[in-house]
This record gives sequence, C-alpha cells and structure tokens, in this order.
Amino acid sequence: MDQILQLISNDESSTGEQSVHQTGPLSDDDLLDAYSRAVINASERVSPSVVNIEVRHRLKNRRPDDRRWPEERSGNGSGFIFTPDGFILTNSHVVHKADVVEVAFSDGRRFQAELIGDDPDTDLAVIRITAPNLVPARLGDSQAIRPGQLVIAIGNPYGFQTTVTTGVVSALGRSLRSRSGRLIDNIIQTDAALNPGNSGGPLVTSRGDVIGVNTAVILPAQGICFAIAINTAKFVASRLIKDGRVKRSYIGVGGQNVPLHRRVIKFHDLAVESGILIVSIETDSPAQKAGLRDGDIIVGYDGQPVSGIDDLHKLLTEDKVGVSSPITVIRGSERTILNIVPLESQTKIDE
Repeated sequence: MDQILQLISNDESSTGEQSVHQTGPLSDDDLLDAYSRAVINASERVSPSVVNIEVRHRLKNRRPDDRRWPEERSGNGSGFIFTPDGFILTNSHVVHKADVVEVAFSDGRRFQAELIGDDPDTDLAVIRITAPNLVPARLGDSQAIRPGQLVIAIGNPYGFQTTVTTGVVSALGRSLRSRSGRLIDNIIQTDAALNPGNSGGPLVTSRGDVIGVNTAVILPAQGICFAIAINTAKFVASRLIKDGRVKRSYIGVGGQNVPLHRRVIKFHDLAVESGILIVSIETDSPAQKAGLRDGDIIVGYDGQPVSGIDDLHKLLTEDKVGVSSPITVIRGSERTILNIVPLESQTKIDE
C-alpha cells in the first residue's frame, strides 16, 4: 500500500495537483483510501477511451422465407481508442467476419466502424471510426510489469458499459491457444474479473497505462483471466494499419507432435527429444515441392531445433516468405536436410 500512496503522490504532482503528505503510521482507512484513489484515478483516465462494440452477422444459409430463424445474429465486446484519429483495438473474435460493426460510447454517442485489419492468430483486430473529440488511451510497456502488481480491467460485460474490476498480475509469460490453432505467447494472467463482453477491453496499471488487451477467461475456474500483452498488440496493430493483415509463412503440412526414440536422438546428436510427424501434405505446397513425405519427422528448420508444431509456427515468420531455408527431417533412421521455400499463409478459422 505504501507503493500505492507513492504512485498517487507522483500522479498528482505530474498533473499539477497538490498531494497530501502524511507523517506517522498510516491507518487501515488511509490505506484503503489510497487504494481507492489509485483505482478511481486510473478508471477516470481510461474510461473515456473505452467503447462498447456491437456486431451483426447476416446468416448466409438462411432461406428468405424461413421465419423460424432470425436474419442475423448479434454480439458485443469491448475496445479502446489508441490514436486521436479513431483507431480502436479489440479482439479478433469480437469482430471477425462481422457484416456490421458499431461503436458506442458511455455518453450515448454511436458510430459506424470500419474494419481495418484482423489477425486471428493473435486474437487482435483494429477498427476505425470518424468522430470528433476522441480521447486515446495511453499505451504502456508490458515488459515493465511484475507479478503482484495492481491492475484494473475496464469493459462492457454483458453490455453493462464501462464496468471496472480490479485485481493483480497473477503471472507473466503464459501461452494461450488462439482459435486459429497458433500459440499466443507473452500472455498476462490476472485475477481482475472478466466476463463475456469484456473481450477487447483494456487492462491498465494504477497510472492508467494500458498493458494488456483482455481476451479470455477459464469458465470453470475462479479468477483465472488472460490479456494479450500490449507490446504484442502494438506490433500487430501497426501491421494491421499498414497492410490489413500480419504476414506469416507456411509450408503446407499437417502433423502431430511425437517423441523420438532415444537411439535416434543419440545417433544423430539431436537437440530435441520430439518432432513433428508429417501426416499430410498439401498439393503444390512448399512441402511437396521440397520433397517432404508422409512419415517424415521434422526436427529442425533454418538451423533451429524444432520439437513440435508451436516451435515451427514461431519460426515461420514474415521474413521467411519466399526465402529458401533448410528443413531437417528424420526419414526412417536417416537424417535428411531439404531446402524449402515457404509461402505467405492465409489463416482459416472454422465458424
């Protein structure tokens, strides 16, 4: 709590307000007041940037004369303005393939939004509105936070606008599986309460700096919630604004993680104890052109060891598109190195 008091003192000094310095031991009431002021200051600073996002999906397979089913389905989530000219960060699963996206502020203003870019692999998306007097949230540094640090979540759970919940950073460096199947790294775990509709809202520090984008909860559990680190979001948002997508490479194989026989590991002096067993190869894919076969086990790519599918995904980055790189496989009992030229991937998600 002493740290919270110091934070408030620093914040008030930076805004020109007079801070109250107390000498002597602090009472429980003083400590609780300090905590409350920290939460109030942060929420008042960030809440004007938080928006409610309402989406509508037209049901494409519905027969026009079939009255049993609605013509469209709707949903909602959260987001926050991060530039003065109307760019808004949210989750991909909130706006993915939506036909209509509308943004509502807590003061009642509503605007039609344009989808700028969508990246299901990191569950992030950028939309944009044209509106006056926008207040962008201040983006922080997710590398600077620590477990146990006070954090505040702001969003619109179940449509209740600008709901504030508090908690701490429970853990850092978690990984979370996206809907596309890729692993999202550097996830922030928090016990700040999140509910459906919080998705896409900001996770902020006591200073009002956004350090995460709230994205998921474990429903059977209590107090296990996750946010995508803002440093990841900064990178993805810049690519979405520039290109409308985040470019990644792919090689066109279907596979599963398998353990390697101890004798194979020792004989070939491998740096991994498992690899990717190829169970299918797409026609005319980079893998087929490189000479990969069903039954090969991938153990390395571009000079880096590969112990599983997640390792390979991390290595198949934008800069590998169109570049010939060595891929190491175990074929039978032999180690074989082939050259492969990845193509740009096109993420597909089952609706």
